[in-house]
Formats: sequence, structure tokens, C-alpha cells
Amino acid sequence: MNILGAQIRASIITLALFTLITGLAYPAAVTAVAQLIFPHQANGSLIKAAGELTGSELIGQSFSDPKYFWGRPSATLPFAYNAAASAGSNLGPTNPALAEAVRMRIEALHSADPTNDLPIPVDLVTASASGLDPHISVAAALYQVPRVARERGLSEEQVRLLVEQYTEGRQLGFLGEPRVNVLRLNLALEGLQ
Repeated sequence: MNILGAQIRASIITLALFTLITGLAYPAAVTAVAQLIFPHQANGSLIKAAGELTGSELIGQSFSDPKYFWGRPSATLPFAYNAAASAGSNLGPTNPALAEAVRMRIEALHSADPTNDLPIPVDLVTASASGLDPHISVAAALYQVPRVARERGLSEEQVRLLVEQYTEGRQLGFLGEPRVNVLRLNLALEGLQ
């Protein structure tokens, strides 16, 4: 019984020690280092405009007004871009519900810009796995330039230059594709008027 008591005591001490190290000390140290070195990112990469919090660089937002660039569709529930319910639709490519959703998104794009006969980039009609993408492809942004320029009374060249200005390159120079943060681009558009 004496050996069993010693093992139980050692187990309790070990549990308490590792709880303190991995549950308190390590997270506190990582948080402190992050706040010192990367405070913007550690606090959610929040974007403020005119002193007001407008969103995060990391979470997409719903824009439906034709004078704004629209982001990638979101499949989160119960509302689009619900960060508390990050998820895709999980609909397979042969699922009729996916085909119907894509058809409706194509109709919405044609309805908002009936004279645009360019091919519609796939990221404007399909949701991502997270449902929270804050970026669209450069092609998706350029597809929307005529509509946004017309709705804002700007030249297409002005809006195209803004898209170029807000195009982010590949991560580390070789990962992913160039992309445009929709919220940052829309905030920049507001500054033009």
C-alpha cells in the first residue's frame, strides 16, 4: 500500500505540474511574445476606418450592394460569414443543390451587371471550405470592375488601378496565388469618393 500511495502522490504532483506548465505558463508566454512581436495579428488583424472597427483581414464580410466588390460566397449558417460556424456546404460536384446554388449566383452576377459578358471566375460562384474567405482572386476582382466603376461614377481605369494596388502577392513568394482582400479594397473605394 505504501508503494501505491507514493505512485498516486507522484501522479497527482505530475498532473499539477504539467497543468501549470501546459495550461498556464506556456499559453501565457506565447500570448506575451505574440503581443510583443505581432500585436496586430495576435489581436485578430482587425481593421479600423475613421476610428471605427469595420472587420478583420481574416474573415470575409457580406457585400451585396453593386457599388462594392463582392467576396466569395459563404456557406456558413445561420448567416453568411458566421465566424462561429466556419464550414463549407459539403455538397459534392454532382449534387443538384450545389448546381442550383451556382446557377443562382451566376444569375445574381448577371442581374447586377447584365452587359458583362466576361467568363465568371469560379470563386465568385462557389463557397470555400471555411466559408470565411476574405480574399478573391485577381480575376474575380477584375470581373467586377465595370459594375463597380459604373455604380460609383468612376472610370474603369481608376478602379482597375485600385485592384492592382490592393493585390497581394504569393505568400513567401511561391505559395498560393495572388489575391485581393475584399474588405480592404472596398474601404479604399470609399476613400475615392
